[in-house]
Amino acid sequence: MRVVPCFNSRRVIGKDVTSQKVQTLMALCKTNKTGKYQRKFLVLSMPQSPNPIWLRSFECAARHLSFTAAAAELGITQSALSLHVRSLEAQLGCPLFYRAARNLSLTEVGQAYAFSVRQALRDIDLSTISLFGSNQKHELVVRAPISTATLFLAHKLPEFLRIHPDISIKLVSNIWAESAGRENVDVELRVGSGEWTDIPARKISTEQIVRIAPKISGGKAPSTEDLQQQPLIHILGFQQMWERYFSAIGVQQTQYASTFVVDTTIAAVDIVAAGGGNAIVIERFAKTAIETGRKVAIVGEAVPIEQSHYLIAGQNSKADAVAKQRFGAWLEDIFR
Repeated sequence: MRVVPCFNSRRVIGKDVTSQKVQTLMALCKTNKTGKYQRKFLVLSMPQSPNPIWLRSFECAARHLSFTAAAAELGITQSALSLHVRSLEAQLGCPLFYRAARNLSLTEVGQAYAFSVRQALRDIDLSTISLFGSNQKHELVVRAPISTATLFLAHKLPEFLRIHPDISIKLVSNIWAESAGRENVDVELRVGSGEWTDIPARKISTEQIVRIAPKISGGKAPSTEDLQQQPLIHILGFQQMWERYFSAIGVQQTQYASTFVVDTTIAAVDIVAAGGGNAIVIERFAKTAIETGRKVAIVGEAVPIEQSHYLIAGQNSKADAVAKQRFGAWLEDIFR
């Protein structure tokens, strides 16, 4: 319920109303004895805003499409988070999720509402920090593949710090994700096809591969004929991408020579920049390399691949849940 003053005006509660409605309100405000209009108060009903805790639980579940992962991020039990979402749906009178065995997806209304709620929560967080500052500095330990960390994420992190000055990032990297545990890590990024069945992982990107070659003096990109004579650089764990690329452009792989084998995309990019051959890399890595001054050029069109970047919550993470939520939402934005 909301109590508002009644006046002799055509604007009531911030809305233009009809003459009939104004006359009705004026009649309610008129005294019986004097017939004059006096300031009185009307009690008007209006929808009650949803519980903010329910909204945060819904937004987190909508991002993860997993109650288990969302509960882990927020530091609550899965049953508590499920209760929050059911309570929100009951108040709204509308289902926000389709629930099936081992599958959770948003309804059309849920998708639209998730976007609005996410924006609203971000606005509240930003407004709070900008007006009142932050009384506490939160640290997140973030692990990512070394190529993702070096060729993409490191160049974006200053932007995150400007938006969230109360959150510090400790960035650690690894070459082989399977060899690293999830302990002592708050947020983890992996590249793959989502094959980690025992780990809640959320896909946050769609990737493409491109062919890079040394940048020719004068700034010109090499031609297809120039590439015929260039050796190929293979990246361990990524070798099949040459086959995928050649198949997409309709070229026989036997037409090309292979010389170098490296274990990171970073090494491949540096060899290409030094004039040592051609390499197949993820498109966002190639673009960042070019933007940061490496002497490489993209040749031909990008080819879609099944591998993507996935966001994984750290096991037994004790970091602030809101800080993890903000960082996860920011990662989704930059990987789009």
